[in-house]
This record gives sequence, C-alpha cells and structure tokens, in this order.
Amino acid sequence: MIGLYESQRSMRNMRKIAMQRGVVAILDVGSSKIAALVLRFDGSAKVGDDGDIGTLAGQSGFRVIGAATTRSRGVHFGEITAMQETERAIRTALQAAQKMAGTRVDHVIACFAGAEPRSYGLDAQTQLDGHVVTEDDVARVMSQCDVPDYGGGREVLHAQPVNFALDHRSGLSDPRGQLGNELSVDMHMLTVDAAAVHHVAHCIKRCDLELAGIASSAYVSGMSTLVEDEQELGSACIDMGGGATSISIFIKKHMIFADSVRMGGDHVTSDISLGLQVPTANAERIKTFYGGVHATGMDDREMIEIGGDTGDYEHDRRTASRAELIGIMRPRVEEILEEVGLGNRVAYLTARQLLDIHEDDAGSNMVIGNREKPLVIAGTEGMMINFAKCCNPIPGDDIGGHITAGRGVVVHLADCRNYHEIQEKDKEGRSVALRWHDNAEGEYRVELKVEVEQQRGIIASLANKVNSLDGSIESIKVEERDSKSSII
Repeated sequence: MIGLYESQRSMRNMRKIAMQRGVVAILDVGSSKIAALVLRFDGSAKVGDDGDIGTLAGQSGFRVIGAATTRSRGVHFGEITAMQETERAIRTALQAAQKMAGTRVDHVIACFAGAEPRSYGLDAQTQLDGHVVTEDDVARVMSQCDVPDYGGGREVLHAQPVNFALDHRSGLSDPRGQLGNELSVDMHMLTVDAAAVHHVAHCIKRCDLELAGIASSAYVSGMSTLVEDEQELGSACIDMGGGATSISIFIKKHMIFADSVRMGGDHVTSDISLGLQVPTANAERIKTFYGGVHATGMDDREMIEIGGDTGDYEHDRRTASRAELIGIMRPRVEEILEEVGLGNRVAYLTARQLLDIHEDDAGSNMVIGNREKPLVIAGTEGMMINFAKCCNPIPGDDIGGHITAGRGVVVHLADCRNYHEIQEKDKEGRSVALRWHDNAEGEYRVELKVEVEQQRGIIASLANKVNSLDGSIESIKVEERDSKSSII
C-alpha cells in the first residue's frame, strides 16, 4: 500500500508551500460551471516542525477573499473532453477570482465528479506486544493492508482509515497513546478512472498552476454539507450536478462509500426543452425559476410565460402551467435517484460490507451482475432487501435476485418460476447473484401446509405451537379434504 501514497505525498508538500505563502485556490470542475475560490490563511496555526498537514480548516484559520464562476466548456459527465476549451474556462474563473482577491495564486486544490468511482474495503492487523501505540505503529498497520486488484487504467484517489481496533475494543478514531497487543485498521479506498485524473492534472498544469490536491466531488460535497451529527450517526449526501450525480455515505465521521452516475441536471433541462419546445437557455431559466417535483393545488393555476425569439408572435407568447413543468421534471429526477440508489451497485449493501470487519472473502465491492462473486445476504439489510412472496426463500436455500425500482433487491429461490421468467426478459443487467451469509439472521415468511383431523380447537392448538416457537401468523386458510381431515 506504500506505493499508493507517492502522488499524495507530493501534493502534501505543495499544500505546505501554499500555506506558507498564505494563499491557495479551490477549483471545482463541473459539467455546467467551473467555480474558483481564493483562500487566505491568517497564520493562526502554523505548520508544525514535522511538516504535518491535515485538513486545511483544521490546520489554520482562513478567509475567502476571492470567488468567481464561469460557464463550463469541454466537460461532459464530469470529465474533460476538450482540453483547450476547459483550460480557457479555468483561466477565466481563476483570473476573475484573483482579481477580486487582489493577489496571485500559484497552487490549486481541484475536485471533479464522474470518472466511475469504485469503493473498496481494506483491513490489516499488526502485533504490538503490549507497548503504547505510536505513529509508527499506525503507519505500519496501514501499510500492511492488502490492496485488491482494482484493474488497469485506474488511480487511487482516496485511501482513508475509517476504524481502528485495539485488541477487542473497536470504534477507535485515534489509537495513539493507548496500550494493547494487537492493532487493527479498516480502510476505505476509492479508485477512479486514471485518464480523468490525468486530464485534470494536465489541464491545471497548462494553466501555469501547481496541483496541491485533488478530491472527488462526492467526498467534498459530503464534508461541506453534512453537519457533525449527520456524519457521526450516518448520512448519505447526493450531489446532483449538471452532467453527473454523485452519492457519498458517511458514518462515524468517515466516508465509507462513494459512487456516481452519468446523469444530472442537464438531462432535466433537455427534457424541458423537448417537452415545451423551447431553446435550452430558456429551458434552463424556466427550471431555475419555476422548477419543482412536488405538486400543489395551486400549480394548475400558476401560469409560466415560456417566451422565445422565433419571431412568431403566437409561438413566443405561449404559456404553460407549473403542473405541466412538474410533470416533465419529476420522472427524470425519479430516474436519476433510482439510478443512484439502485443502479450498478447497491450503496447500502456495499456500505454494510465495508463496515463489517468479519465479512468473509466474498469481497466488499460486488458489481451487480457479476455471477462469479455473489452478494452476501445476512437478512438484516432492511428496506434494501425484500423477499419474494411467490417462493418465500429462507436461509439455506439457493437464491438469486433482481433489482427493482423502489423495492431494492428482491430475493427469489433459484428455481422459482417467476425468477426464471424475469431472467429471460432481463435486458438491462438487473439480475444479481446472491447467497446467504453463514450466520444469517432475521425473521422470514414461510408457507406451511398441515393435514389435520377435524376436531374442536385444532387451529388454536396450532397457533399456540407457532407462538411457542417465537413465530407469528399472518393468515390462515382452511381447505376441507374430506369429512374427517382438512389442510390448514
């Protein structure tokens, strides 16, 4: 794991130089706009003699002395597609921010969306022999993490410890200074497409700037918008940009999962443009001023002037109700949120596996549709896992599943007739291989058929027997087989 930090170390040195100079720029490269901030450090907390650099806000007080935005060019789905146009847009935003700040900036911390992020869970242990945990021990256990084969053409963007354990005490945020015999660590590693990172770095270099840091917009959005309690108790942050929508999951003040889909606000604007037959610029204005996804009783009577510059008097003076606008926007927003929650990877399941340090070798970043590595079902996933009522699977059965909108992963028996019909019609890769966890828990719905002799109080006797086994009865159906027996 040591080799993964070489580029981060060089960027830490750049941040150290930037803080010593007192000025650094923050750059957000998005699909719809490029934003730049210029920060000035007041020097209230100088860089330590050992050169340690942590989060900027925790290292020194700062003020925003310059800010500017400009329309993004050459960026689609959060990734650079036209280098020269993006360079020109970055120069425009930074020059305006520097003009407001009244100072020159040489170092930039950049963030971007897209690039197909993937999350991985890592863990490692090291022996301490009862002495006090030092910084060298923490570095040693982190370096011993086994990095999975995340494929060629990808770059590690973030690798952060999310949990430390000392002997049998887990949930430690900082084990230094404590006594123990074995130190364990759980880490979250985020990889992205290497080409996207290199394009951002090269574009900033073409602007005669030094890259002092680079981050995923999913991580930055979560850190900047979630309050401390939300990060501690567990929250998901969805950042809907112009060309990409990202999600990040935080718990115990650490990001444990991040993902992105190539859909965003530009798709909503395009739908409005097609639905109302207006130019894209007009559609963006209508979305900004009148857009929404929740309808009210007043929306049918609230009319919106669509406008236009075609020269046709009747066409340019058209109006539409806000209810019509909501009817165009809502389906697309629902589709984007469904893709985020139930798209290529189920975020909750991945996050659960990243947190479970006792998980088996099935892995922590299972791609939906990969039948060589099935997702592990423990029965305690909550609303993201539903069990089909047509076959009522229980732990120990051979199972499979498919992803549905609004119901998460629906689990079937592997030989269920309905499941086979769904697989035959599946053209979008929504089927997913599943298997039970060795220690599956929870309550499961089963259908029992009992043949009994007809006698008084037989149903009450069966109900008492079920209750004695800590079960509950949802419904009872009685079929008379003959004059002496029935099937319950």
